[in-house]
Amino acid sequence: MRASWMRVGWGLAVALLLAGCSGTSLLNALSPAGGVLSQAGLPYGPDERHRLDVYRPAGPAPEAGRPVLLFFYGGSWNRGERSEYRFVGESLAAAGIVTAIADYRLYPQVRYPAFLEDSAAALAYVHRHLAQWGGDPGRLFVAGHSAGAYNAAMLALDARWLATQELSPAILAGWAGLAGPYDFIPVVNPEVRPVFHHPDTPPDSQPIHHADRSPPVFLAAARDDDLVDPTRNARQLAERLERHSVPVTLRVYDRVGHASLVGTLAWPLRWMAPLRADLVNFVAQTPARD
Repeated sequence: MRASWMRVGWGLAVALLLAGCSGTSLLNALSPAGGVLSQAGLPYGPDERHRLDVYRPAGPAPEAGRPVLLFFYGGSWNRGERSEYRFVGESLAAAGIVTAIADYRLYPQVRYPAFLEDSAAALAYVHRHLAQWGGDPGRLFVAGHSAGAYNAAMLALDARWLATQELSPAILAGWAGLAGPYDFIPVVNPEVRPVFHHPDTPPDSQPIHHADRSPPVFLAAARDDDLVDPTRNARQLAERLERHSVPVTLRVYDRVGHASLVGTLAWPLRWMAPLRADLVNFVAQTPARD
């Protein structure tokens, strides 16, 4: 029986790798949602892309509240829909984490840095409303995959963006980046070049240049990622942060690639890498902020 499920898992992984983000609809369909409540389409700003969905465990929250995590998906800042990542919200909510999945404006509607302003507005909304979802304001996290990991990193590392909401990274207990690009000048990806004003990409657009202070960090990467080099990005950022005495957890996984890494948060692919367990442990073990 286990071998049969493993074959199914490999098939899903291949489908995800071939289909890219569109493979997430399959994971949504196959991921059970028992014990999870959701609210869809909450507006955090005026644009139709300024919407987020919230997933939370059913039942009363503990007196201290639950940890809260805002997640941004990837797609080269060109594509993506929060509904495609329902499996992320349900998976983390089932583990006891109140989880929000946010849309943000994409190219060609906007370029850098407008989507960071959107991301900051989404985080400010979550920060203001988390208590009504049973959340603990001292255990607020931001996370993302690929381009979304970049967004999360910039909110946590570069105080300019949360300052637009009269907040600072001090509201965060920690942040997590999954297969994120943190140092990508010169921009090589043709989809990303116009997003970051190539060839005039601002050097301060790179998270690596803001790694002198940070809340605790969880960085995950696929060893064989052929889109975002894990050594240049995750490992280099981890080393830079550690030099500044930032607590960093770095995990580099085998058997997964750039797209399928986030897919392992869903139960059909969970056996491929322990990302979900590692991320949940990071959230659980990170102290609440003062």
